[in-house]
Amino acid sequence: MADYIYTNVLKNINYLKSTYHTDICTDIVVRDFQILVNNFRYKAFIIYIDGMADSCLINNFILTPLMIRNKANSFDFNLEQYNDINKTEDLLNYVYNCLIPQNAINKVQCFADVFSSVNMGNCVLFIDSLDTAFDLDVKGFKQREITNPSNEIVVRGSQESFVENLRTNTTIIRRLINSENLILENLTIGKLTKTQVVVGYISGITNPKLVSEVKKRINNLNIDYLTSSGQLEQLIQDSPNNIFPQTIATERPDKTVNYLLDGRVCLIVNGNPYALILPGVFIDFLSSPEDLNLKFQFANLGKIIRLLAMLFSILLPGIYIAITNYHQDLIPTELLFTIAASRESVPFPTVVEILLMEISFELIREAGLRVPTPLGTTIGIVGALILGDAAVSASLVSPILIIVVAITGICSFSIPDFSLNFTFRLCRFIYIMLGYLSGFLGIGIGIFIQMTIMCGMESFGCPYLDPSTLNKRSISNYFVLPIWKREKISGFVHPQKKHIQGKTSMNWRHD
Repeated sequence: MADYIYTNVLKNINYLKSTYHTDICTDIVVRDFQILVNNFRYKAFIIYIDGMADSCLINNFILTPLMIRNKANSFDFNLEQYNDINKTEDLLNYVYNCLIPQNAINKVQCFADVFSSVNMGNCVLFIDSLDTAFDLDVKGFKQREITNPSNEIVVRGSQESFVENLRTNTTIIRRLINSENLILENLTIGKLTKTQVVVGYISGITNPKLVSEVKKRINNLNIDYLTSSGQLEQLIQDSPNNIFPQTIATERPDKTVNYLLDGRVCLIVNGNPYALILPGVFIDFLSSPEDLNLKFQFANLGKIIRLLAMLFSILLPGIYIAITNYHQDLIPTELLFTIAASRESVPFPTVVEILLMEISFELIREAGLRVPTPLGTTIGIVGALILGDAAVSASLVSPILIIVVAITGICSFSIPDFSLNFTFRLCRFIYIMLGYLSGFLGIGIGIFIQMTIMCGMESFGCPYLDPSTLNKRSISNYFVLPIWKREKISGFVHPQKKHIQGKTSMNWRHD
């Protein structure tokens, strides 16, 4: 396999045709022609992928200036005006500087760069006698327009979401952070796919050690392909076997920008509409993008409600089993009689009863995601009303258990982060079995083990549960402060800049 471009244009064209299998692949376009420079004719050709490159740009700004005889390419220029060594260098510079009216043009000398450019939708120009080709950015493939976020919906806030095009996503971030300190660095992952990944951070705020650690992990991935940010997330996180999410995945540019200003690092993968935020600590996954747009009283109320919903979604079924099986004395007498009467005709023990309903609820949830959108509401109505009512009427489950499962399901929908929701769904089944085996003792042991695991976790050097953040200095890590008191950046990321605004942000009050 050739590494560097030949000076013979016929060798180059034959090699590229053989590599791209142009006799089979009909979307690979190789157009050969001749150009006139200083009244000498040179063989040349371009190669691009039909559908990924813009044909109009190629015709108007590449082929037309090179092929049509005009003053530029027929003028007998003086070679001595170039301080070059030989005629080949003169030709290279003259074509680059005078003949191609294209702003995005690069010189490449190895075939690896040629393949990368062509595969990304660029057009590459080869000229006889030159060992250098011209990489021309003429991308023109179809892409999805910027739409409203579908999974992170807010009432007050931006209504833009990321798309699959990498450059569109970086443009949105650039538009929101109008600063020359915003760094967006390109990296390549995958031997086959050569997927473009952008590492974003703000110079002067983000800790350089954090940036170095992120780039170190990315550059040391020995993989053939990468097609999504979800795969990258699993490859770079500290504890791959841990079920708790350690990186924040978001489709919202405004959320990404807020974390960048807080000293975090973002990763954007080409072809995926989700950005990864590093590091991610536990409290981040319980925060909503709308928290910063509401008054701090309302935002903190919502955060407290989400914390309660988290506890109910994990523990409520397990506590119900523990109380009904081991701790009946904790139930008021009237309620105990009601529970006993409702379960009188149920043939299954409580644990079978609740597992049956929890598994049914998970099946309904999964079916609602997989069926076409118009049928999603129908699935919910059929599952919640018809099956639930039929199960109670057939004495398969008790009515109180239906209430417990319904409250648990509603609380699980209150978790803002999709990955954390999956974690809690798995933990719920673990606590059900612990409550069935040992009552409150089993649940207590489970909470102790879970907290021990979480306290020992790290995300890019930051503790997952950091007790030092429970102080006045960094209280904003857990609760939303008034906007005029958000002068400090989160301390656990060790930012270079400690303050993001002055102590007196509302100067008009002191005039």
